[in-house]
Amino acid sequence: MDKVPDRRKSSQYLYPPIDPFDQRMMDVGDGHRVYVEQCGNPDGIPVVVLHGGPGGGCSPAMRRYFDPAVYRVVLFDQRGCGRSRPHASVDCNTTWYLVRDIEAIREALGIDRWLVFGGSWGATLALIYAQTNPGRAAQLILRGVFLMTRAELDWFYGGGAGQFWPDMWARFSGLVPEDERHDLISAYHRRLFSGDLMLETRFARAWASWENTLASIDNEGPGGESPAEYARAFARLENHYFTNAGFLKEDGQILKHMDLLRDVPGVIVQGRYDMICPPAAAYRLHKLWPRSDLRMIGKAGHALSEPGISAELVRTMDRLRNDAAIRALADDPV
Repeated sequence: MDKVPDRRKSSQYLYPPIDPFDQRMMDVGDGHRVYVEQCGNPDGIPVVVLHGGPGGGCSPAMRRYFDPAVYRVVLFDQRGCGRSRPHASVDCNTTWYLVRDIEAIREALGIDRWLVFGGSWGATLALIYAQTNPGRAAQLILRGVFLMTRAELDWFYGGGAGQFWPDMWARFSGLVPEDERHDLISAYHRRLFSGDLMLETRFARAWASWENTLASIDNEGPGGESPAEYARAFARLENHYFTNAGFLKEDGQILKHMDLLRDVPGVIVQGRYDMICPPAAAYRLHKLWPRSDLRMIGKAGHALSEPGISAELVRTMDRLRNDAAIRALADDPV
C-alpha cells in the first residue's frame, strides 16, 4: 500500500532536489529488468529505499530525505512497476523474488551492510528482507507500518475504513455487483486480470483512487484520475499480492519472527490518523521489538508526504548520520 501525493507543505523539510549519479537497468532474471539509481555521496552511508504498493514505484521526492553529502541513496522500482519491465507483470513477482532482488542489487553495488528505509508495503518488505538476510540490515527506518495480515486487509477492503469514508467506500464497492461485495479483493481481481484493457484500466483507477483518497489527513476527497499506465501497474500488483496474502507462509508471520531482529535497531514513524495502515500494527511491532523507537505523529495520516511525517523522517536520518556505528558503514567515513 502507498501512494505519495505531491504536497508542497512537506517540501520545506526536505533536502533540495538532486539527480542520480548512477542509473541502470538490472537483469534480475525470470524475464524481469529492474530500474536502479544511486544519488548523494558515492562513498557515503548506504541506504536502500523500498517504495510502497506493491506497485507504487519510486519518485524523485524520495531522494530528498537524506543529506546528499553523507548518504549513498539507492532507489529501485520493484518488479512490474515504475521504470522496471515488463510493466504491470505479475509473472515471477512475489515477496521472495523482491527479497532476492534487493540482495542482487546490494551485491552488484558492492555494499556489505546498509540502512533499510521503507514505508507502507516498503515497511513490510524491509522487515521481511531483514528477517531473511541476518546481518545485512544495519538499521531499519519504517513509516506507516503494514504487516500484511488478514486483519489489515479486512480493515481496508472489508469496510472498516469505509466507516469513516462511506461516500468513497460506496464508490469503490459499488462498481461490482452486490453479491460480490463480500470479497472486494477477489471481485477486483477478476476485472483487473480480465484481459480487457479498458475494463482493467477502469477498475485500476478505482482501486488507486480509493487508496489515494485516504492517504492524507488533509484531504477533501478524490483528486484527478491517476495516469492509466501507473494505475494499472499499481492496482494489478497490489491486488496480486493481497490475493496471495503477501506470499507469506502464515498470517502474522512478521510478528512471529521478530526475535530474528532482536539485535537490529529501528525507528518507526507512524501517523496517528493513518486510515490505510492503522497505528495498532506499528504499536504491536514496537512492543515485540526491544531495539525499536516508535515516533507517533499526532496530526498525520498515511502518506510519506505528510508534513509531520516528512519532518520526523528527515530528523531521524540527520540524527543517524552522527552515530558512529552508522558512519562506519560508509566507504569513506567522514
